Amino acid sequence: MFAPEREGFGRAARRLRLNTLIGLRWLAVAGQTAAILIAAFGLGLRFPVFACLALVAASAALNLALRSRFPLSLQLSERGATVLLGYDILQLAGLLFLTGGVANPFVILFLAPVTIAAASLSLRDALALLGLAIVCATALLRASLPLPWIGGQSLVLPPLYVLAHWAALAVSAAFVSLYAYRVAQEARQTASALAAVELVLARAQHLSQIDGMAAAAAHELGTPLATVALVARELAAHPPPVEGFADDLRLLEQSVDQCRSILGKLSSPPGLSGQQMDLSSPVELGEIAAAPHRLLGVTIAVEGEGPEPAPKCARNPAVLYGLGNLIENAVCFAEKAVVIRASWSKSTVRIVIGDDGRGFPPNILARAGEPYLSHRDGARRNEEAGGGLGLGLFIARSLLERSGATLELANAAPPASGALATVQWQRSAYERGRRTSD
Repeated sequence: MFAPEREGFGRAARRLRLNTLIGLRWLAVAGQTAAILIAAFGLGLRFPVFACLALVAASAALNLALRSRFPLSLQLSERGATVLLGYDILQLAGLLFLTGGVANPFVILFLAPVTIAAASLSLRDALALLGLAIVCATALLRASLPLPWIGGQSLVLPPLYVLAHWAALAVSAAFVSLYAYRVAQEARQTASALAAVELVLARAQHLSQIDGMAAAAAHELGTPLATVALVARELAAHPPPVEGFADDLRLLEQSVDQCRSILGKLSSPPGLSGQQMDLSSPVELGEIAAAPHRLLGVTIAVEGEGPEPAPKCARNPAVLYGLGNLIENAVCFAEKAVVIRASWSKSTVRIVIGDDGRGFPPNILARAGEPYLSHRDGARRNEEAGGGLGLGLFIARSLLERSGATLELANAAPPASGALATVQWQRSAYERGRRTSD
């Protein structure tokens, strides 16, 4: 439930981190505890103190359970975030039931989880949580314990005032939700547009460089190839000195014609079949990403398995950069070898990058993927200064998730050693670029 879903650019960009919700809930626990203690022992108000503290303790226990079960860097799925925010609404409703219901001025805190949902979740889930908050407020309007007051008495407010309080809360929650959702949606659309432009520009520049190099190579090879063809024709005009010489000359002329055909295609970019050259299987994608790192003294092996035909995707510069960064990190911390295993099925595509180093220390693994994170303490082979898991891994995760992938970091199960970086796509997301180009 808490695993990230395979989403598009806009939805993936707004996912909440588990650490964010845990931090906000700790803030709520501290505020609620202080309010209960001050009201009970400072102001002498009479209300079910221990029942209120039990609800606060439930939130603290939930935070501890989430912290021990999941890494703090986990980005929640829409369903997981909705469930956690829904719990916050219900827990607040329980506290308000024990302390006066809608008449309690702290009922305004319903706006906090509703606003967070509107800014980070889909419209459907945000409206569901808005509806839950209004239902809870309506229930509190009809049934709750009296509002405690100084002197041990209960403060009874006019019903019309309480109803107006409920109406103000409902209208404010609806307005704030729609406003926050609209502003966040516009910001996400702008960010997605800028990201798409950056990728298009990078791809265009890359293809332009390839076209220019191909044309230059074709031009430079044309002259020596013409010389070879001329010499072959002159030799063919003389009697063959040995048996089989004529067959060798014919083979040479055929090879020259074939080379001319290839060079003609390279020197004419409009006739180049870009669709075939621009598509890569998972194994080819791993080879391309690993190529710049094969000269660093560590063996890199690329393996692949899966039913044929293998899935194909467009060579996205962002995906290549993300995979290359993970491979570079594995090479830096490996002892002797890095293994890249690509596998695919009818529904998923997976690339696992593993090294034979010491793996991630527990304190780093829990926060892997966060920006400005220091390197694996003591795990680097040469302990160079300045190496680490800073912005590089954070950027790699962001770029891969833009393509619809998920990134999971873990240590190899004993007795094996080393770190594992698993990148996984839904097969439909992996092949999305191919359908676009086709």
